Order: sequence, then structure tokens, then C-alpha cells
Amino acid sequence: MPKFSENSLSALETCHPDLQMLFLQVVSDFDCSIICGTRGKAAQDAAYNASPQLSKVKWPNSKHNSLPSLAVDVIPYPTGYKDEKTMRHFVGYVLGVAAEMKRQGLLDHSIRSGVDWDGDRDLHDQTFLDLPHFEIVS
Repeated sequence: MPKFSENSLSALETCHPDLQMLFLQVVSDFDCSIICGTRGKAAQDAAYNASPQLSKVKWPNSKHNSLPSLAVDVIPYPTGYKDEKTMRHFVGYVLGVAAEMKRQGLLDHSIRSGVDWDGDRDLHDQTFLDLPHFEIVS
């Protein structure tokens, strides 16, 4: 059975309890790694200034910029970013698990991904694709 590394657990511990509960469930069936939970100013500036850009918002406007973090970046293990098809499959799996957990009352919030920012399930109207990103919907 898959489980998180110490690094992944440390990053996940910086996240909102709903995100923690969701990804502890996800990893039991789909091996994955937590890349980023809470992001400080230097890390947010680096993500914003990266090329290609990893974030479209400046400090402190990202959902990563709070404690607990309202966003988390997660990739399937071991393929990670390299395999876009697996990444997209992973996103769909996570969103399905999140929806079911919300229906069961296990999550207080809905979750959206960086694949469908407006939540309309039209994946062609997105201006910024952030496959590893999942966040709390306020």
C-alpha cells in the first residue's frame, strides 16, 4: 500500500485539515507526492517569477500563502510531471474522491484543481494550466 514520505507528510501538515484528510485517503490507493503546501514569500516570489510561470499571483495572494495552506501541489508517484496523461488521470481521481468525501460529510469544503479554475468542467476555457494544484473552494 502506498504511503507518503516524510517530506510529503511535512508539506501536507502545513495544509488545511480538509486537504490533509483528502490526500491521506488518495495516497492509500494512488501513490503520490506532496510538492508544496504553505508557501512563504520567497517561495511565492520564485513561483511567480519562474519561467515558465508556476503561479499567476504575487505574494500574499495565493491560497498557498496562508497557514494552514488552502492549496496543495501534488503529483502522482513516480511519474510526476513527466506524464501528462497520468497527471490528468490523477487529477480526475482526486476530484472524484473529494466529491465523494464531501457528499459523505467527511470534508467541509469542495475542492477544485488547476485544470478547471472556474469549476465549469469545460477544460478548454482555462488560461493557466496548473495540473498539480488543488485548493479549497471558499
